[in-house]
Amino acid sequence: MPRRRLVFSILLGLAAILALAGLVGCAKEKKDIVETATADGRFETLVAAVTAADLVDTLKGDGPYTVFAPTDDAFAKLPAGTVEALLNDIPTLKDILLYHVVAGKVMAEDVVKLTSATTVLGKPVTISVSGSIVKVNDAKVTVTDIECSNGVIHVIDTVLLPPKDIVETAMADDRFETLVAAVTAADLVATLKGAGPYTVFAPTDDAFAKLPAGTVDSLLNNIPALKDILLYHVVSGKVMAEDVVKLTSATTVLGKPVTISVIGSTVKVNNATVIITDIECSNGVIHVIDTVLLPP
Repeated sequence: MPRRRLVFSILLGLAAILALAGLVGCAKEKKDIVETATADGRFETLVAAVTAADLVDTLKGDGPYTVFAPTDDAFAKLPAGTVEALLNDIPTLKDILLYHVVAGKVMAEDVVKLTSATTVLGKPVTISVSGSIVKVNDAKVTVTDIECSNGVIHVIDTVLLPPKDIVETAMADDRFETLVAAVTAADLVATLKGAGPYTVFAPTDDAFAKLPAGTVDSLLNNIPALKDILLYHVVSGKVMAEDVVKLTSATTVLGKPVTISVIGSTVKVNNATVIITDIECSNGVIHVIDTVLLPP
């Protein structure tokens, strides 16, 4: 074979090899988080939610991000109609999705060393390890370390729902309509949505109904008195039931103490019976009482 033709053949061969190497390299290029989730048949609901919440560009950005990704089966575990309701409530949907995202690329070997992680929403998730089982809040991690060009995906079997603060929790519970109206009227919403933490002994609507006729209406027209009564139901710090029963008194945010007594299984704060305990909130805890506490 003439030398020129031999050189030409070698060059063609090298070009073919380089082209093939380029194709292989492209094939091995990682997809971003959204592309990875879209290509995986387990995340159709998640991808639809991310699209509806206008978070596609965020999760296609540089990041890096760690995403705890709930499967379609995880979304299916939510109460009937929840997904449809969220798709019509974009702010709430966006909050829930951002609660599944942590800034930085945290691989499984590092996740298991943590006890919590702060999400992009600004609220933490708890991380627990028991044997080979890793949980994020109540969700079990089923697949780890799906690497993406801008982070990593860990698959979970339950949708993570951000904890509500004290006011949000009370508003979502129809037993506290009078309490919520009173907190709003007394301009204490921002306080009870603050960092806290706080322990709130929360009287139900039935508790307010036990007051003499006209008392609630009168208090709504006497904001200083109403505010004092409400602050008399709040204690600084997060005091769970197991610690409440060890106390004989607690100083309220109003600066005046309440007495705590335990008789058998009955726990009382002044003359109010505690009927439900340990409703945890992002900034404290609520214990439900059956009587409104009136400061001395």
